[in-house]
Parts: sequence; C-alpha cells; structure tokens
Amino acid sequence: MFFSWKKCASLLGAAVCAVSFAGFAPAAEASAFQVGDQGVEIAEFQGVLVGLGYDVVADGDYGPATVEAVKDFQRKCGLEADGMVGQTTYAMLMDGRQMPEVSRGNNYISRRIVQSAIQYIGVPYVFGGTSPYGFDCSGYVQYVFANCGMSLPRTADDQYEIGIPLEQRELRTGDLVYFSTYTYGASHVGIYLEDGRFIHASSSRGIAIDSLYDDYWVDTYIGARRVL
Repeated sequence: MFFSWKKCASLLGAAVCAVSFAGFAPAAEASAFQVGDQGVEIAEFQGVLVGLGYDVVADGDYGPATVEAVKDFQRKCGLEADGMVGQTTYAMLMDGRQMPEVSRGNNYISRRIVQSAIQYIGVPYVFGGTSPYGFDCSGYVQYVFANCGMSLPRTADDQYEIGIPLEQRELRTGDLVYFSTYTYGASHVGIYLEDGRFIHASSSRGIAIDSLYDDYWVDTYIGARRVL
C-alpha cells in the first residue's frame, strides 16, 4: 500500500503526513509505543495530537485518551487503527522523524491495574459475579480493567483471544495469565503481579494471590496475553 502526502494532508492538514511511505511495516510492529508507556517521546507526539485538535494532554502518559486519538489519526491516514505508535504512525505524526527505541518498565497503567486489583482481596467467589459483592475470574478481570478505563470481553475464553501472546519469561505487571481448569481451553484467568505471582478470583478463597510455580497452576497454565 502507498500513502501520499496529499491524501493524508487532505484529511488532517498540511502540518501532518509530510512524508510518503511505500511498503510500510505492519501495524503490530515489534517496537511500538502503546498504552501504559511513559516518557518525553510520548509527550512530544501527544503535543502534535493536541495541535490537531484531539482531546488529550501532553503529559507523557500513554493512557486511554491517547489510544483513541491515535486510532482516529490512523484511520484518517489509512492505517490499521490499533492505537499503537509504531514507526509508520510516528513518522506521520513527527514529520518523518525516525522513531526512538522503545524502552519500558513499570508504567502508570499497570500500577493502576494492580492498585485496583488488590483492593478486592477477600471478596468472595460468585459464579457469574461481576461486582465487589462477588466475582468469578473473568468478571473480576473485566471489572478491574474497566476501573482503569479499559474494556475487556466478559469471559476468559474471549479475553484469551485478544492482546499480544506472550512467553512466560516475557510477563510483566498487568499482563493476563490463563489456565485450563474445569473445561478445555481458557477457563480461568488472572492478573500477573511480579515474581511469578498473580491475583485472581479463586473458587475456594475468593480474590487471592497465588504463584504460577505452584504445581496446580504449572499443570493448568496455557498462556498469557498483553492487553496494556
């Protein structure tokens, strides 16, 4: 696919898309700024989005509002609207500038996820439960992420179909871990914390923290997804 300056400029104004791209990288680029990332580089392209009239704040925190602005920008430039700023999107926003290396550690979204998750420790397990009066596993995950402005599907198997698949060694705070417990496929889900620990709605103990290295969870673990 080919993107011309005229096509993008007609949608967004001559200040944007001042470069032509041929054979651009796929939208799901290996190195891309995404929700939860922080830094000066984030603030720079947020400032461009502000100048284009998007309702974001150039605070260096890649939150849900920035995701929605990026998606709209991508749609108007004919890109796949994944809400992540890879090389193609970055160059369009930043007048052809080469995208800097993405480095990330803990970020504010993952911290908010954990803060939200742990406040419900001890809440009882209720099959089909989706509130602090009682949660099942996927209802709990959906509720915690909704508290942080992120919408997830309702069931564990549907949640397993979204996000970026991960090796266990790649896990970081806020990732989702999945298990095949009472039925085939992804039938249980939890939120990864750190050091092999995850928080989830246990059918016997309610909201609790367990270790991926416990025998039961080792035997039932099937994978992980990153949705942040």
